[in-house]
Amino acid sequence: MPLTMNREVFITCAVTGSGGTQDRSPHVPRSPEEIANSAIAAAKAGAAVVHCHVRDPETGMPSRKIEYYREVTDRIRDVDVDVVLNLTAGMGGDMIFGDVEAPLPLKEDGTDMIGASERVAHVAECLPEICTLDCGTMNFAEADYVMTNTPGMLTAMGRMMTELGVKPEIEAFDTGHLWYAKQLVKDGVLDAPALVQLCMGVPWGAPDDLNTFMAMVNNVPEDWTFSAFSLGRKQMAYVAAAVLAGGNVRVGLEDNLWLGKGELAQNWQLVERAGTIIENMGARVIGPAEVREKLGLTKRAPKG
Repeated sequence: MPLTMNREVFITCAVTGSGGTQDRSPHVPRSPEEIANSAIAAAKAGAAVVHCHVRDPETGMPSRKIEYYREVTDRIRDVDVDVVLNLTAGMGGDMIFGDVEAPLPLKEDGTDMIGASERVAHVAECLPEICTLDCGTMNFAEADYVMTNTPGMLTAMGRMMTELGVKPEIEAFDTGHLWYAKQLVKDGVLDAPALVQLCMGVPWGAPDDLNTFMAMVNNVPEDWTFSAFSLGRKQMAYVAAAVLAGGNVRVGLEDNLWLGKGELAQNWQLVERAGTIIENMGARVIGPAEVREKLGLTKRAPKG
């Protein structure tokens, strides 16, 4: 398929993630206040969308506490900086198997399996414009960890998101995830046109070579909107690749800690660099109001 470069590009900043990066860089935000401040700085640098996980403020470990999400949301909404809020709904599907000769019972340390309603509870409370829907199950980096998202779970969560008026950002880590995402739209669980994030280079999903990337791009329906990212040193290369392939971009400390060799990054710096790449390619970085219009999003205050 011929490349059609995107000339109107939005940047998503993935602010902190849920990986074990909190002790690898002092710039990885932990507390709700730090996460919100980092998101606001990223918005000032040109991010139209901020994608937020939350962490335990003391340990930096990933958390699902609704009060943390609410504090992040309130702090971002209370400042005079506009940004589209994208909250993760990927937590609560973690399975850690036992020994290879005795995989059951699951290991309690690291296993976190909850129901669909609980996985979406913070979304219902905070009412962001966007929340993520990890559209498949996969082996995920560690030897015995499986990221679990069954068709039944995805159908239930997707319906809840649609009923809440929150647009799911389909996170596709491999081609089969895109296949199932299209089925969710066909079944009326998700509205068309959909929004998808192509997650490249995450072990053990789609590798981040360009052949695989273009196979993913070519499986995105023409009327859908997509973004893409890769990890570590490939992050900025994928800014250029995503724009050239017709998509939008994601950068941030969830996926990459470095600005350059030996230089730890802050989120706003990664956003600023991505903006420079986009503009040097002859495209324009668009803001949150244009993203809402493009995707049909509504900015709302949280409940209560």
